[in-house]
Amino acid sequence: MDSYRFLAAYYDRFTDDVGYPLWADYCERRFREAGLAPELVLDLACGTGSLCAELAARGYDMIGVDASADMLMQAMRRTAGLEPRPLFLQQRMERLDLYGTVGACLCCLDSVNYVTRPQALQEVFRRVALFLEPGGLFLFDANTEEKFARMNGETYVREDEDVFCVWQVETEGRRCTYAFDLFERTEEGLWTRSQETHEERIYPVTELAAMLEQAGFEEIEQRFEPQLAPVGEHRDRIFFSARKPQCNQ
Repeated sequence: MDSYRFLAAYYDRFTDDVGYPLWADYCERRFREAGLAPELVLDLACGTGSLCAELAARGYDMIGVDASADMLMQAMRRTAGLEPRPLFLQQRMERLDLYGTVGACLCCLDSVNYVTRPQALQEVFRRVALFLEPGGLFLFDANTEEKFARMNGETYVREDEDVFCVWQVETEGRRCTYAFDLFERTEEGLWTRSQETHEERIYPVTELAAMLEQAGFEEIEQRFEPQLAPVGEHRDRIFFSARKPQCNQ
């Protein structure tokens, strides 16, 4: 299932409140804390390439991987004038296959929640570890159980000049379903309707940490980042960092 067949063209408009420079600042801060200066960085589930573009503009060689051809098309357009220009690959996360290793891997904006089978997410972590250099850093975030509980049964609307999007959220067990209805105005002034369904899995923090350990990571840390997600009344995202050992244990 291609979750972004219709939404890809409007994704950036609907997420214009995401501060990608702040996300890039966060990544660079974690690099410094780990004593790393990675030259080649992987952005796993890179979407339309906004974070890739931001980090490439700061001098990093970037590889962007995403399962959606439509999202990657947007990413290639976004980064057309950058030097060095990121390399984009269409791959599912659990089938990640690179030509060599990278110094760091990022997987942002709850992309891990989109891997709805625990066995598949375990394979994602295993492959990330495989393609990280010894001592390399893996950074990702996940939606918290509290956030999913708060969204259950809610309806959200985004409206622009020529597009109207409404989506409903329903959770059942460990599954969260987003049902999108997208209305686009044509040049003739008529409206067309498209529908997409997205699914995320609710992963407890302890399960994610155990998966990282099983994949061979060490120095596993969890924290909240107030600049990137609410931390006060609501804890929407939890941020993980994990490191590949310097040598095989």
